[in-house]
Amino acid sequence: MKFRTSNTRISSLKNLFFFSLFAAFLMMQSCYSFTGSSLSPETQTILIRSFPNNAANNNPNLSQDFTVAIQNRFLQRTTLKGAVEKPDILIEGEIIDYNITPTTISSPIESSSTGNMIQAAQNKLTMTVKVHYENHVVGEEKKSFDRTYTDEVTFNSDMDLMTIESSQVKIVTDRIITKIFNDIVADW
Repeated sequence: MKFRTSNTRISSLKNLFFFSLFAAFLMMQSCYSFTGSSLSPETQTILIRSFPNNAANNNPNLSQDFTVAIQNRFLQRTTLKGAVEKPDILIEGEIIDYNITPTTISSPIESSSTGNMIQAAQNKLTMTVKVHYENHVVGEEKKSFDRTYTDEVTFNSDMDLMTIESSQVKIVTDRIITKIFNDIVADW
């Protein structure tokens, strides 16, 4: 009998623990928004205009890829709806720098397999985007700003241009968009 009573008691304690954990979760959710959004409930619509690539070095897909990526970020991670005119939030800007430069050069090394001299090196991709943000919600106009965002990524020099533009540009673009998103939505 004692064995059966202790199993019942353990089961009851487990149920009480899980119920308490669930209740605590519900209380936390009511106190804190897990999205961390600082947008007011009145903010309903957003317009994100095309970001032209005005950098000296031109990546032909950069403008379109960046614009689509920033639009997707805001439309997928917020409750904002796209607007064509009179948006609550307007985001526009331009890509002002897109540059690939060498960062490290090592001394030549003789390859044991081919006997040729090889030189290992790294390059750096830097991208800079100028952003104009307007908040048209009454009482929130002071949140509007003009800022410049820069990010970079370092990669091996043996990568071809197609690989750089498909992988490294995506990394830098995502980092810059995260900074913009956090400044506007998360208000970090």
